[in-house]
Amino acid sequence: MLSLLLLLLLTFVSKPLTIHHQLLPEERRLLDSIAWPETPRLPVPISLKTTSDPAHSTFTILPVRLEALIQIRDFQGRPKHFGGDLVIARLHDRTLGAGVAGRVVDHLNGSYTAVFPLLWEGRAQVEVTLVHPSEAISVLHRLTMEQPNRLSYFSLFRSGSVSETVACNECLPPTQPLCNYTDLHTGEPWFCYKPKNLSCDTRITHFRGTHKADTHSGFLLASNLTFPLWQTIHFFCKLIYFRPSGTTQTISTSQMFVFIFLSGQPEVKSSTVKPEPAGYYYQGAWRALGGATVHQFNNPSAISQCLTDKVVHMYGDSTIRQWFEYLNSVLPDLKEFNLHSAKRTGPFMSVDMARNILVKYRPHAPPLSWTVIPANELHYVANELDGIVGGSRTVVVLSVWAHFGSYPIEVYLRRLLSIRRAVLRLLDRAPDTLVVIRTANLRALTLGIALTNSDWYTLQQDRALRAVFKGLNVHLVDAWDMVLAHHLPHEIHPRPPIIKNMIDVLLSYICPQEKA
Repeated sequence: MLSLLLLLLLTFVSKPLTIHHQLLPEERRLLDSIAWPETPRLPVPISLKTTSDPAHSTFTILPVRLEALIQIRDFQGRPKHFGGDLVIARLHDRTLGAGVAGRVVDHLNGSYTAVFPLLWEGRAQVEVTLVHPSEAISVLHRLTMEQPNRLSYFSLFRSGSVSETVACNECLPPTQPLCNYTDLHTGEPWFCYKPKNLSCDTRITHFRGTHKADTHSGFLLASNLTFPLWQTIHFFCKLIYFRPSGTTQTISTSQMFVFIFLSGQPEVKSSTVKPEPAGYYYQGAWRALGGATVHQFNNPSAISQCLTDKVVHMYGDSTIRQWFEYLNSVLPDLKEFNLHSAKRTGPFMSVDMARNILVKYRPHAPPLSWTVIPANELHYVANELDGIVGGSRTVVVLSVWAHFGSYPIEVYLRRLLSIRRAVLRLLDRAPDTLVVIRTANLRALTLGIALTNSDWYTLQQDRALRAVFKGLNVHLVDAWDMVLAHHLPHEIHPRPPIIKNMIDVLLSYICPQEKA
């Protein structure tokens, strides 16, 4: 059943606010490497009829190599002649607990190819999802460039009985005096409006306010001026049977399986597209393709044995805090030390005295979209890394991505490059330190979430992160592929079965020879 959630025509009623940042050659190179395909300029008003429509779009399975040829059409059924849609795909079978992410290639002419490796023997379904039409991505890009402050942040200032709350952000219109909290070591900027009756050094807390686009921006709610923002429609599930050798087999109707083609009989042809997923699920367990072998740490003793004499530093957003919480939940001897921190913010610390295990978590510095956090707990990850001695018993785990969606990608790149330099310094003084980075993942989309943390924003961040840390002696836990390949719904905080597999990957890096 077709499900359409509509984004309304974008009209800006205020002067656009742009974050100005002089790009360094390295930043320009990284931006070029993750550039999204350009699309024709949108007409005003936007016509729904000319936007991508999954109901009219088709895909055909090419059986010699498991590929899906996708043709995007508009609401009038006409083939589109340019690319830029966000299309994702997976091959899966829930009975086998199997799944793998497909690699989608944009041919820039309205057609796409999704390619899947054949990794298990048995039946499978091909699922293709149009997440965002290219027209919506154009608007999301414009929104990020022109309204980067659509998420509002505030700080409480207090001295004695006098208190005042003011707006804060990465960039603020200079309509009144500012307090400059730019970090002296990393150069990361952050500003607050100066309180009328208090000094800048009386800042107490940081917190996020309401979504500006809900009340103050120019999103006009006009039903006759709409176009689709995202369409999570599975074009059709194709039931196939295959063997890992690469040969596919059509199952007869007497066996209750049948090939279904939306656009006629399949055309047999080859492709130069090579799928490169990070791994796949089989019987519910993640198996890596390349890199370290993933072992299953299925009991607390195996996990504790792996972490014995280790210090694990976790830095970042709530998606890495989830790992900290998971370890605390499955290890009965790992006891959290009460630091009297707020439940959702931290910092946190847990200790297993008998096995000499220390696990720590600290959130990254602004932007943070959580509840109230003390201003003096806002530590930049790069600065924290510079304070680590490192060594063979030290594990550093990073996840910094979920709070940067409303900003231009240049802002995120600057943060990543700052962390990269700190990682290089750490590995230079202690080369045997293990550094593991959790990548970004897909999430459930609502209208409000899509305006600030769309999967398109997340994909751009994911690509940027991989480009920044490419070639370094760091390890990735590929959360994007692990969420996309799993049958569970997409969520910002993946459900326990996925988290368990992520922890297995982490522990396999820490203890590569461990047989659990």
